[in-house]
Amino acid sequence: MGIGHGALAQDPGRPRLYPPAAPPKPDSTTGDFSQRAFANPSVLGMGPSKGLIVRYERMPRFGVQSNAQVVGISNYAGEVDKNARLSIKGYIPAWNRPHLKVVVGLAYEREEFQFNGPATTDYELYRNIENKGLKSIASQVVVLRPIDEVHWYLARVKGELSGDYNSSSDLSTSDYTRFSAEAVYGWKRNPNFSWGLGFQYGYTFGRLSLYPAVLYNRTFNNRWGVEALFPARVTARYNASESSIFYAGYTVDGYNYIVKLRNELARIGPDGAPIADKKPLRTLELRETEVKFRLRWERELLSFLWMGAEAGYRYNYAFDAFDKTNDDREKIIDSKFNGTPYASLELFITPPRKLLEKAGVRR
Repeated sequence: MGIGHGALAQDPGRPRLYPPAAPPKPDSTTGDFSQRAFANPSVLGMGPSKGLIVRYERMPRFGVQSNAQVVGISNYAGEVDKNARLSIKGYIPAWNRPHLKVVVGLAYEREEFQFNGPATTDYELYRNIENKGLKSIASQVVVLRPIDEVHWYLARVKGELSGDYNSSSDLSTSDYTRFSAEAVYGWKRNPNFSWGLGFQYGYTFGRLSLYPAVLYNRTFNNRWGVEALFPARVTARYNASESSIFYAGYTVDGYNYIVKLRNELARIGPDGAPIADKKPLRTLELRETEVKFRLRWERELLSFLWMGAEAGYRYNYAFDAFDKTNDDREKIIDSKFNGTPYASLELFITPPRKLLEKAGVRR
């Protein structure tokens, strides 16, 4: 008859056996991180990180139709001979630890128009835009906080001066200041799949608004993947090689500018007389929203320098001006740009491939 477990436990001549103690599991704020993997939104196969970006975008001639929404403002029909954008952006790692990464970004953007029609002489809104251009100077802070091997969250806060200012004296007013933010809480399921839920608060759809966001980054095999922050953008990715990547998808871009009119526009009532409780318009808020269906190619030129070439079709959803002088924020001009093809060329600096390989990082 065998010896029972109770008798075995009481046998003074037999040493007791214990499982080895489990090492303490550090949390995300203390402990030894050297042997620990942390989650993040990136997946294998995504393009290289960008440090400095210079981009130029151009559209060919297209038609524009502007309809006044209040009495006293005229309509406009003509063409835009030139619509171009220049942007210069830079990103600097301010803090880079396994459990916390902070990146500071700076940007300058300028959008230019040249109108073919009465705008250059007697249409006040477009005359201001054509002479000054629309500019944005922005700074932002991005915080990535890995929690453990699965969970992470990402937050971004951005402030910018956006409008038709020409000199530093124009920037003394707070009217040009714009703020936006986004936050996503995510899950890293494996090196090829990361997703998250959150919100975006900003001008993606022209006016300041809060809307939900779904981040979805997934690599299906050695060639194909998808990168999305829905509804703002969805992109399919094809990795032709380590130094050549193709993209196809759409983006929704929103811009919000303050336009200071040199000649005020009177608010006229149905009787033809100025409205007593409405100040003459001196400032307009311009809300621009567009959807781009795009094809993009990124190619490594040097170990630290990449090129991005992009082409597609732009659908303009709105280019509307609102009353910024009075408190009612009434729509003053409803404009529509015709759809048009566009093309852009971009150069950006990345961490050199040898440096990443030495650090054990795979692109």
